[in-house]
Amino acid sequence: QVQLQESGPGLVKPSQMLSLTCTVSGGSITTSPYTWSWIRQPPGKGLEWMGAIGYGGITYYSPSLRSRTSISRDTTKNQFSLQLSSVTPEDTSLYYCAQDVHWRFDDWGAGTKVPVSS
Repeated sequence: QVQLQESGPGLVKPSQMLSLTCTVSGGSITTSPYTWSWIRQPPGKGLEWMGAIGYGGITYYSPSLRSRTSISRDTTKNQFSLQLSSVTPEDTSLYYCAQDVHWRFDDWGAGTKVPVSS
């Protein structure tokens, strides 16, 4: 079982870029067959899968967010990151990172709240 921890800013202003990092311990992000995802939950709404990076570095994105999302990794730090551009108040969410295997999400971070407000 791996441990995941999200980190990032407490507040982002509209039109700015939201950047989050997930630090993984207890396992390597380059280990097959794992994929490392970003998932968010807006207030009062359900979970939304945003995108992922696979153990080999291939990225996958939700079609609805593809144009604004970028996921990358730093294997030397065992971290993967999310960048979401041109944010609006509708991007206010609880953001999670998670490990998955074939869409089975076994391990999650605690989540980090990111309000988008001026």
